[in-house]
Amino acid sequence: MGFSLNKLVRESIKDLVPYSSARDEFTSNGEFMIFLDANESPYPNGVNRYPDPQQRTLKGELSKKYSVPETSILLGNGSDEVLDLIYRAFCEPQMDNIITMPPTYGMYKVLAGINAIENREVYLTDEFQLDVEGIMKQVNDNTKLILLCSPNNPTANSFSYDSIICLLEGFKGLVVVDEAYIDFAKQESLINRLEKYPNLIVTRTFSKAIGLAGLRLGVCIASEEVIQILNRIKPPYNINELTQARALQEILNEEITLARIAEINIEKDRMVKELKEIGFIEHIYPSEANFILVKVDDANLRYKQLIGKGIVIRNRSSQPLCENCLRFSIGLFNENNTLIRALQEL
Repeated sequence: MGFSLNKLVRESIKDLVPYSSARDEFTSNGEFMIFLDANESPYPNGVNRYPDPQQRTLKGELSKKYSVPETSILLGNGSDEVLDLIYRAFCEPQMDNIITMPPTYGMYKVLAGINAIENREVYLTDEFQLDVEGIMKQVNDNTKLILLCSPNNPTANSFSYDSIICLLEGFKGLVVVDEAYIDFAKQESLINRLEKYPNLIVTRTFSKAIGLAGLRLGVCIASEEVIQILNRIKPPYNINELTQARALQEILNEEITLARIAEINIEKDRMVKELKEIGFIEHIYPSEANFILVKVDDANLRYKQLIGKGIVIRNRSSQPLCENCLRFSIGLFNENNTLIRALQEL
């Protein structure tokens, strides 16, 4: 039996009539109009009007960037809202389940708890790769989503492309691939496989390579049918006017982002060379992200020592397969030098 999106959607969502905002019912074509439809303040200050609920201008530029139709794009208040919408559209509380692969991004599990969805965990292999056979053994009739983060957080590696394709072809639910760090990776994006795999959802973020973490803007790229369902339940004005304008500015100046990505990757390679000379670092894991995961002799001790030197890193020792592991984000040249000197002193 093949993939059927209709069988995955919650019954209550199928029958839902979405809220229709004033800006949904009338879309300006650029002509001067007197707007007396939305109970807004008439006093102009740049943000007295509601924003475009469908973010048409921004989606138009993203459509060019990703080479997908605008109708295949949904924007959220950070990727976390995008993921939450996916859970709420397709997972019936107290009935359905999802599958995640620890160690991975912690919000997948938190969102499952918030939405009363069972989270079935299948640990990554010792090489931090997908255990495809183990994942498929956990699938049952109520499994709606498989969530993958590639490149993965906190391990920094990309998953085998063939393994992801195996899941897309073998699983009749939705496979959500979180590509928050894809801009730093050598592996190609799954976006170009959307036409072949209708059960694929790809998420992106403006927080990492684009450098707009403070704006909270996430992107969902999927089939038009999936996006239509998510649009039914998204808040009408979830992306504010200032966020839309600032994100558009960054997209139109993409050469700055590309230069920064290149610089971060150069700094990452330099950091790896320097870290190899630190005696208490036992292993440096391969990275296709803007951070490095390392195994040390005593992560709790080293974390406290670095805090004492005014440097905040992430202790990932509580995560499966990450005992005594620290995560270093790649900073500016001088910040990275300060970290290396501190480690050498320790």
